[in-house]
Amino acid sequence: KKAGIDVVTLNVFNWALLQRDETTYDFSLLDETVDRVSENGMKICMATSTAALPAWMAKKYPDVLRTDFEGRKRNFGYRHNACPNSPTFRKYSPLLAKKLAERYKDRKNIVAWHISNEYGGFCYCENCLKAFRVWLKNKYKTLDNLNYEWNSAFWSHTFYDWDEIVFPNALSENFENEAQTVFQGAALDYKRFNSDSIMQNYIDEYDAVRSVIPDVPITTNFMPFFNDLDYHKWAKHMDMVSWDNYPERDIEPAKIAYRHDTFRGMKSGKSFMLMEQTPSWVNWMEVNGSKKPGVMRLWSYQAVAHGADTVMFFQLRMSRGSNEKFHGAVIDHSGRDDTRVFKECSELGAELKKLGSATLGGRTPARAALIFDWNTRWALEASAGPSKRLDYVEELYKYYKAFYELDIPLDIIPMDEDLSGYDLVVAPMLYMMKDGIENSLEAFVKRGGKLILTYMSGYTDENDLIIMGGYPGPLKSIAGVWVEEKDILREDEHNSFEYKGVKYTADIVCDIMHPEGAEVISTYDESFYAGTPVITKNKFGEGACYYVGTSGSTEFINELVCDVAREAGIKNCLGEEPDSAKASATLEMTRRNSDEGDFLFVLNHGDETDFEITCDGDDLLSTDSFKKGDRVKMDKVGVRIIKLQK
Repeated sequence: KKAGIDVVTLNVFNWALLQRDETTYDFSLLDETVDRVSENGMKICMATSTAALPAWMAKKYPDVLRTDFEGRKRNFGYRHNACPNSPTFRKYSPLLAKKLAERYKDRKNIVAWHISNEYGGFCYCENCLKAFRVWLKNKYKTLDNLNYEWNSAFWSHTFYDWDEIVFPNALSENFENEAQTVFQGAALDYKRFNSDSIMQNYIDEYDAVRSVIPDVPITTNFMPFFNDLDYHKWAKHMDMVSWDNYPERDIEPAKIAYRHDTFRGMKSGKSFMLMEQTPSWVNWMEVNGSKKPGVMRLWSYQAVAHGADTVMFFQLRMSRGSNEKFHGAVIDHSGRDDTRVFKECSELGAELKKLGSATLGGRTPARAALIFDWNTRWALEASAGPSKRLDYVEELYKYYKAFYELDIPLDIIPMDEDLSGYDLVVAPMLYMMKDGIENSLEAFVKRGGKLILTYMSGYTDENDLIIMGGYPGPLKSIAGVWVEEKDILREDEHNSFEYKGVKYTADIVCDIMHPEGAEVISTYDESFYAGTPVITKNKFGEGACYYVGTSGSTEFINELVCDVAREAGIKNCLGEEPDSAKASATLEMTRRNSDEGDFLFVLNHGDETDFEITCDGDDLLSTDSFKKGDRVKMDKVGVRIIKLQK
């Protein structure tokens, strides 16, 4: 209460305490906790405890244990330790969820249900192999179709019986790691299958809770850019998205915002839950630094600024032993309420109570979008070539960061999102062409939209088969270019080009291309392809497509995004035309519009500064009011939430 905490997550890892054998359940300890929390007027987010199975189950039913990438059957231990296709696990995990729902269904202060916890991992056991073959049969129907889509004639991989198909793991198709493989079709499908299998575990429990409690919101917590699972597909089965924010030490603030906006975009811009963050430090990084004074508050409001409707912590009280005994908490081992961390949590709690419901449900008024796709990421990582330096998440981050520094609201969206609400779409490394994306982009540009494409776009279909006829495949007509070949650069190699009279570097990949209707904006300076296009613009219908044939610097991308945003008529958070000269990596601005008003969030990740406000407004976190044209002071790690006047 003193910390201002009003929602408590309970029961995340309690399975062994709740169930001692197949038929014996004991909820007495949990009942005591639920009673105590309820009597103190707090709300509950109730978890189902299934993220770590009990030892008795592993001993009696070894089918629940996972087999790892190297083919080794695991012993009991760790967490996320259950095979997703184990008949035993699929029997007992939803059964526990249902029993919990039945026991606590009448507790009106349980405001959400939290299925399992931070799902992830892989299993390569016989049950998973059998299920994988069934999954493939359902997808391809016949072996002829599978052989075609996997291009299995290569290296004599043609299959004549479903039982001939094995896992793409360290014993068969993979290189030295789990990402790269010599058999991309199989590896990509196994990623999809594994994600679907674990998602079915979630759905099993979701349905079990929902069968008892028809209207309570249900979720599970995601992790930033987690590679094991297709979160876009998962989000369709969640009532609200939630995720756990544990930034690395000395991280760029834009990278945290990038993660927040990715989760906000998973349900068409709806608000999300910040399920976990540490009040102070974590215990699992190489260097577990403390959050300096004010940083926890700043990062909490950054989450709210980008769409969070909750600010929640892990954990309430530091553990006495085991793996998380040195993980930060609201209450540390001293048990005192006069620590710096506890005081900061209390101050934040009081502020959030004062803020109330003002921003809840608020939407970000974005007219620009960035396309992110898990399957594209998997396919690029699995491919042998063209460069191990390719990093899908980091390349998209460079474009995201440009919008962040220009204070332009941006949605991060899946490939199948409706584009009708946007004026500018950026699709870096759109390597995989899912069904319908070509038509969606064509319609978007024809009606007047501005599109930015880059190298490694339009290469394959959904099964990683090259689309013949030249790059960028079905995007050639939109881009107005044909890419003949590529120059792949080492880390110590660079080409260069000029944009608006300034020279910039070209790195990693250099597309060597020919314009087929596109206007050449810039050309390479060096190598055998000097003088050939590196940046082009193609008018297409009422709109235009920009094509960037290389991995450019952040300085160049800032300039390009600024220019295209201005051309698209997009304003920044202050309602002004974006200006690259005013771009800031430390003074962050976002907007959220709710039923209670239009809110400008300003967060200062750098030294003391100020800015000119372009509209009258009142700061909800202080008594300050501003008139159009005023200079608004921003303290170091300062936060303003300014309700703008109409």
